[in-house]
Amino acid sequence: MTYIRAYLYMMRTLVCETPFRFEYADAKIPVRTEGKTLLKIKSIGICGTDLHAFEGTQPFFNYPRILGHELAAEIVETDAAGFVSGETVTLIPYFNCGTCIACRNGKPNCCASVTVCGVHSDGGMQEYFLVPSYSLVHGQGLGLDELALTEPLAIGAHGIRRADTKAGEFVLIIGAGPIGIATMEFAKIAGAKVIAMDINEKRLAFCKEKEIAEYTINPANDDVAEKLKIITNGDMPTLVIDATGNRKAINSALPYLAHGGRFVLIGLQREEIVLSHPEFHKREATLMSSRNATRQDFEFVVRCLKEKRINPSNYITHRVKFAEVKDEFASWLKPENGVIKAMVEME
Repeated sequence: MTYIRAYLYMMRTLVCETPFRFEYADAKIPVRTEGKTLLKIKSIGICGTDLHAFEGTQPFFNYPRILGHELAAEIVETDAAGFVSGETVTLIPYFNCGTCIACRNGKPNCCASVTVCGVHSDGGMQEYFLVPSYSLVHGQGLGLDELALTEPLAIGAHGIRRADTKAGEFVLIIGAGPIGIATMEFAKIAGAKVIAMDINEKRLAFCKEKEIAEYTINPANDDVAEKLKIITNGDMPTLVIDATGNRKAINSALPYLAHGGRFVLIGLQREEIVLSHPEFHKREATLMSSRNATRQDFEFVVRCLKEKRINPSNYITHRVKFAEVKDEFASWLKPENGVIKAMVEME
């Protein structure tokens, strides 16, 4: 069917109605309006945000919601300068106002009224998707897997850039899930010495096998502080990054930080964080959050993928068709299934 005739048809969507409940539904294919681009979704990466939404633990979330923000798509119709129908793209899924102080200062990733598709508004688990034209990112000839991975990789790239990561410094990254691994990749690209910490021994083995991290620590088995002293010759890491979004992990991480170091929170959880003021103060430590990513990060990720500095096959462990997601999704929450990244294929 031609793209013009497509407007006469209905499309399939997958709606998270309540925690632990998905339902397929039909909806009208949206009609493009000024400043918008109509996309045909090709691939959708499943991330921790989607999993947390499904199990009811995602902050800033309401039901029902169509999930999905790690997207590879084909342009159906657009008014975006430099983009054409039929082009394969990804998008920056953090839709911003353009006028608040953050946007005016070049930080649309933390816009005061940011809308993240798949979280604050419906996302890409639908056959056709209408998005702001300014959100498009050229595919540069990359494949669908690479384009769907661009967003989670950009999260890691942004955290490493925001932390002003230096070549040669020791970086402890807590959490070896997809975002943690992406952060390790970009810490390594920056020239840092990467230490991965997780309680999942399979994920730590993966980080070593793929040479994503030089060192690994399992806090369930290791004396973390002692092992960090040995690795860093007594200095401790000058940069500690949490990619777990786990309150206990965040609250217990400060003693692992070197004096004068930076503690960066990429992971997000619902509760208050509690840090020892004396431990924080005596280090003259810097605490910062890292939220989403910017176009600069997305374009850097695309370059790294084109230059083969990152291997997308390291991430994708599970593949399903769109029609199978409802039945398969819950299994991705189980650690024994070894999911790093599940990829949904629309066709």
